Amino acid sequence: MVAAPVPTAFATLTELSENALRDAPVRWPRPSAWALKLAWEAPTVAEAAAQLGLHTVGDLLAHLPRDTGEGRTVAELAPDEVATVVVEVRSIASRPVRRRGMKPLVEATVADETGVMVATFFNQPWLQRAYPPGTRLMLAGKFQGRNRFRVNAHARTDAGVGSADAADGVSPPAGAARGAAGVAQYPATKGITSTQILAMAQLHRAAVAAAVDPLPARMRVEEALPDAVAAFAAAHFGDREAGRRRLAFDELLLDQMLQLRLREEHRGADRAPALRGPRSLTDRWRQELLPFTPTGDQARAMEALDADLAQERPMQRLLMGEVGSGKTVVALHAMLRAVEHGHQAALMAPTEVLAEQHFATLCALLPGLADAGLIGASAPARGALLTGSVTQARRRELLARLASGELDVLVGTHALIEEPVRFASLGVVVVDEQHRFGVRQRAALDSKAPAGRVPHVLHLTATPIPRTLRLASFGALEVTTLRELPRGRLPIVTHVADSDRERSRAYERIREELRAGRQAFVVCPLISDSEAVQARAATAEFERLRTGELADFEVGLLHGQMHPRDKAETMARFAAREVDVLVATTVIEVGIDVPNATVMLVEDAERYGLSQLHQLRGRIGRGGHASLCLLFGPKGSRRLKALAEHTDGFKLAELDLELRGEGELTGTRQSGLARFRFARLPDDAAVLARAHARAGRLLTEDPALERPEHAVLRSELARLEAEVVGA
Repeated sequence: MVAAPVPTAFATLTELSENALRDAPVRWPRPSAWALKLAWEAPTVAEAAAQLGLHTVGDLLAHLPRDTGEGRTVAELAPDEVATVVVEVRSIASRPVRRRGMKPLVEATVADETGVMVATFFNQPWLQRAYPPGTRLMLAGKFQGRNRFRVNAHARTDAGVGSADAADGVSPPAGAARGAAGVAQYPATKGITSTQILAMAQLHRAAVAAAVDPLPARMRVEEALPDAVAAFAAAHFGDREAGRRRLAFDELLLDQMLQLRLREEHRGADRAPALRGPRSLTDRWRQELLPFTPTGDQARAMEALDADLAQERPMQRLLMGEVGSGKTVVALHAMLRAVEHGHQAALMAPTEVLAEQHFATLCALLPGLADAGLIGASAPARGALLTGSVTQARRRELLARLASGELDVLVGTHALIEEPVRFASLGVVVVDEQHRFGVRQRAALDSKAPAGRVPHVLHLTATPIPRTLRLASFGALEVTTLRELPRGRLPIVTHVADSDRERSRAYERIREELRAGRQAFVVCPLISDSEAVQARAATAEFERLRTGELADFEVGLLHGQMHPRDKAETMARFAAREVDVLVATTVIEVGIDVPNATVMLVEDAERYGLSQLHQLRGRIGRGGHASLCLLFGPKGSRRLKALAEHTDGFKLAELDLELRGEGELTGTRQSGLARFRFARLPDDAAVLARAHARAGRLLTEDPALERPEHAVLRSELARLEAEVVGA
């Protein structure tokens, strides 16, 4: 095989890493060098390091610095430029602002060797105490001209060169502030700074030579990759980005191998019931009971499910849909296929509110599901809801009916996977918002099927997932996409607002909609007021609106800390139009379907992710009426601008990934997402594609990784598999 051209970033990597190590001649240490315990200068620093997982030299060398952008000096800044600067605090003070409900504005006079400017921090009064004069900071934000710099509220302001450094007598080593790729910063936390981590990395730089390379030499040549020693050295002391990308390739290769193995395992040993018989129940449901004709996307998705369900190989399919595209209809089709073949179906949702909404939707789509009535003479379909708030007497009754086979469809939360829950013959499982469940939780449902069998599984997500993340995190699943919205849906008009005048007009628009017989949502980021976080709280807004701007209307409150019975009652009243305005937290993000709701006001909208805002917006515009979404937040926010300009959830998901990165967008290791230590998506999309292709070839040539040159890869893959299964 002809080796691929060497990427420019990798071409000089070995040379760079050698230059970085030239001041510390490397003697190849024993592999145990990576297992050495780190000796921090103080117990408090050691405790903070432990919070970052920095216990050993190996932990330290795997804790890579990040480039936060090309550092600028104060004199270089141009108006409206977004930049990163390293400065020292000269003075800092707070002053009140006129906007109601806002805490004081903090202003710091900061300087570097080229000039002085004023940095402004919003809603962070504690910074006046945290950053006294003399503190060195790394600030990311926008230079507004006239020597004023607005700090991005989402940026890290502690550069690791602050007061703790001065107190400890630690000064930034040469190159700490700037490097080959820009300003570098080690991820830090309270009690330990970036500079302290860098100093420890410098102390143990020789241990880099003990790095074990999982890739055989032939693969490195074919992929034009440097060895692991050069990669780790460069990642810390040389071309950081090039070194990180080599380590990202290893990480993504192992991930893709695991994904492909999981897919083959699902296709291999396990067997599910083959649902090949006639569609008597599903056909009658679609022709006589479903109140609308499925969209083209829904019909195609049902056909794909039928093909999967007809096989003994267990279905593992992800149904990804635009907001309001009708995923539940497709899911019910799969569940009824199980019922008409004499099996049972289950739908598991991550929260009680969502489980309750799903059950209400299923009952609306399938009249008689919750009673003793039969759908067809030969195909009974009875369903029930099981959550943690179900009474013990009701729970015993449901479990008995489930075990006997009398109950066909069960909807619930984590309660479905508890030990006492036994199905007579579980054939199909639907897992909604599946990324919120761990591997063990999803696997627990498999064990509910009869001995020797596993159920077919359909995973749902209301968040369109960019292609890069699908490849990285759902490689074990087939993917079906719903983009088409039901007929009659009108686009939602979205506006960003931030002034008192716009707020007054917003409440007037809400009143206009309410007088026309419509309903509204007001969404707040907090449940109750907080000293630590300055944002509007649902409980306070509820009390204020019901006696203020919306006093002439019925206002309700919904949040996650309410008793389940109270939440269910509030939602029932809102659905029945007994409540005009629902003040809520993000508990309404998914699963809420009230077609009469036509307006939504989102407070402190900049606190939400782009995809989350799109999900919230999807709670309106579900009927045949024009709808309006009002986002209160900074008009300069790229995120809010994007939401106002785009209604396509798939486009917004790509933008969200670009703006926030895969870590914030998708969650944690337990979710099966965003678990990468070195890889950064979507920046590493090309590296991921290479790793995916290589993983496929590798498992085709050596499925069990039995060749001697694959011994380290085999060991690393086993470790990763154990970690994922144990999540």
